[in-house]
Amino acid sequence: MGWGTRSAGILLGCLLAPLAHAQVDLEPFLKKDVLQTLKISPTGDYYAMTVPLEDQTILAVVRRADQQVTSKITAGSDSVISNVWWVSDDRVVVSVAKKYGSRDQPYATGELYATNADGTQRRQIFARYGLDATQVQPRAAYLIDTLPDDPRKVLAGMYALDTATPSTRVVRLDVVNGNMDTVATAPVRRASFTVDAARRVRFALGAGDDNISKLYHRADDRSPWTLVNDEAKSGFVEWPLGLSADGRTAYLQAQQADGPDAIVALDTVAGTRAQVLRDPVVDPYDIIYADDGRTPVGSFFMHGKLRTAFFDEKSPTARLYRKLERSFPGSSIAITSGTRDGRLKVVRAWSDTSPGDFFLFDTTTNSADLIFSRRSWLDPAVLAPSEPVTLRARDGLTLHGYLTRPRDRRDAPMPLVVMPHGGPFGLFDGWEVNDEAEMLVRAGYAVLRVNYRGSGNYGRAFQQAGARQWGRTMQDDLTDATRWAIGQKIADPARICLYGASYGAYASLMGVAREPDLYRCAAGYVGVYDLALMHKQDSRESRSSRTWTEDWISDDRASLADVSPTALAQRIRAPVFLAAGGKDEIAPQAHSERMEKALKAAGVPVETLYVRTEGHGFYSEANQRAYYTRLLEFLSRHLGGAKAK
Repeated sequence: MGWGTRSAGILLGCLLAPLAHAQVDLEPFLKKDVLQTLKISPTGDYYAMTVPLEDQTILAVVRRADQQVTSKITAGSDSVISNVWWVSDDRVVVSVAKKYGSRDQPYATGELYATNADGTQRRQIFARYGLDATQVQPRAAYLIDTLPDDPRKVLAGMYALDTATPSTRVVRLDVVNGNMDTVATAPVRRASFTVDAARRVRFALGAGDDNISKLYHRADDRSPWTLVNDEAKSGFVEWPLGLSADGRTAYLQAQQADGPDAIVALDTVAGTRAQVLRDPVVDPYDIIYADDGRTPVGSFFMHGKLRTAFFDEKSPTARLYRKLERSFPGSSIAITSGTRDGRLKVVRAWSDTSPGDFFLFDTTTNSADLIFSRRSWLDPAVLAPSEPVTLRARDGLTLHGYLTRPRDRRDAPMPLVVMPHGGPFGLFDGWEVNDEAEMLVRAGYAVLRVNYRGSGNYGRAFQQAGARQWGRTMQDDLTDATRWAIGQKIADPARICLYGASYGAYASLMGVAREPDLYRCAAGYVGVYDLALMHKQDSRESRSSRTWTEDWISDDRASLADVSPTALAQRIRAPVFLAAGGKDEIAPQAHSERMEKALKAAGVPVETLYVRTEGHGFYSEANQRAYYTRLLEFLSRHLGGAKAK
C-alpha cells in the first residue's frame, strides 16, 4: 500500500469512526403504549379506549369512578379496533380492521362488535358472512350515524361483496341482536353515505371498476338521486364532509385544478358553490365538527406544524379551540369526544416532541385534569423536534418535508439518513413524533423526510405528478432533497445513507442504483424491488385494482425493468441491508430474496434478516429489537454512528 492510499485509508477510518454518542437504548421505542384513543360516554360515566397489544388492538371500557375495566372487545390476532362509537348511554359499537404487520395500513373487514359498558350483551352484531335470501354471502358494514330517538339502532352502510365492485345500501341495524332493514340504496358502486341532522341519507359517493369518482345527492328520502360531480367530466373529486343543521348547506372537500383542496359550501337547493376555507399550500387534514359531531365548522391543516382554521372564528367551537390552544402553547389540540350535556370534553394535546396527553376539560369551570399520558417514558425535553423544510426539485416543483437532528449538533454538517415514507401515493410525513427518526438521531444522525411528488396533502396535481413515476421523477425528488441538505451544510456529503420501509425501501435501493456516488449505503425494510412481479400480483386482485396499477405504476409491464432495483444491481456499489417477513403479502419476501440474489451476482455487499413468522413490518418485540440492532450496526459501519445497547 502506497503512502497516498494508506493516508486515504486512515482519513476514511477517521470519518467513519463511531461518533461521540452513547449506545442507543431501544427500549423506549419498542415498548408498547398503554392506550391509543379515548372517548367519554354520553353521561360521562365511562371511557372507551383502544389498547395496543403485540399483534392486535383491543377495546377496553373503563368506569371513571374507580378506573376499573368493565368490558373488553377483542377480534383476534392481526386485528385493529379501527373506530369506536358510543351509540347510547351505555353501549359501545366498534369496527374492526386487519393489519398484517407493523407497517401495514389497516383495511376494514366490515365486522361490527358491540358491548354494554358493564360487560353484558357483548357480541358480534355484523359478521363477515350472512344469509342473503337463501345463500350465505360475503358482506361488510360500516357505521354511518347513531339514531338518538332509537338508542338501540344505528345507520350503517352495507356492502354485498358479491362482485369485485360491490353494491351498497344503507341499513337500520339493531346494535343488540344484529337485525336490520334497508333504508336506502346507492346509485353507484362502492358507495359511502352522508346523512343530515334528521338522519336522512343525502349523499352517496362511489366508483366503478374504472375508479372514476361520482357524487350523488338527493333532497330527502323520497327524492331521486341526482349527479353532483363526475370526475370523468370535471377532472377532480368532491366528497361530502357533512351538512348544516338545517340541511340546506352541504360542505364538500373539493380538489382543484392546481394547488390544494378547498372546502366549499354547496347550496343544495340553488346548486351554487362558495369556497369557505382553503390553505395556500396544503389540503384539509382533518375536519372539526360542532358539538353535535356532524356539522363541519373548521379544519386542521398540516403545513409544517398543525394549525386550525374555522368557517366562523366567532362560533362556539372556534372560541373553545382558541381557549384550549392558549392553555397548551406549542401543542396541537383536538377534542376527541364529549358528554351529551356539553360540560365535559376529552382533549388530546400533542406535538412533534410529545406523543400526546389526554385531558378532561370542564367547560363550566375551565379546568383541565390529566386523564392519561401516551408513552410517558418519552421526555419531550429530550426528543428532537421535527423542523419543517421547503425546497425545490430540479423541475421547479416545491417540496416540503421535515428535518430531525440532535438538539446539540446543528452548527456543522453531520451524517444524514434520508428516509422516504411508504405508500407511496396519498400518504405523507407530518409534524409528529417519529420513532425511527428519534432513534436515528440518538445514534448521531440527522434524518430528512421528504414528501416527494405523489404524496398526499398537497393537492390533486401534486399527487398526480407521481403517477407512473416510480424510480423516475419521484426518485429525482429524493436526490434533489439530498443535494439540498448538502448545499445547506446540514449533511456531510461523505456520510449519507438511504433507509425506508415498503415503498421507502424501494426508493432506497433505487437511490443507490441511480446515484451510486451520492450514498454510502442503503437499507430496505419489507420492500418491493421487482415492479414487474408487483404489477402482476396486484393486477390479479380485481378489475379496479388492475386499473389502479395501470394508472399509477405502468400500463406496460415490460418497461418496469428500467425502474426495478433487481434489474439494476450492476449499477449499485454501496453496501445494502435487507429485511423482510415470510408472511408479508404486500411486499412478499420473494422481492428481498430476488434483490439479494441480484446484488450477490453483481458483487455488492448485502446483509439480510428474514423472519418467516412476520408480515409487513415486524410485530414481535424480540424481532423488532433484532431488526433495529442490525440496522444500527449496519449504519454505524458506514456512517459512524452509535449502535444499539
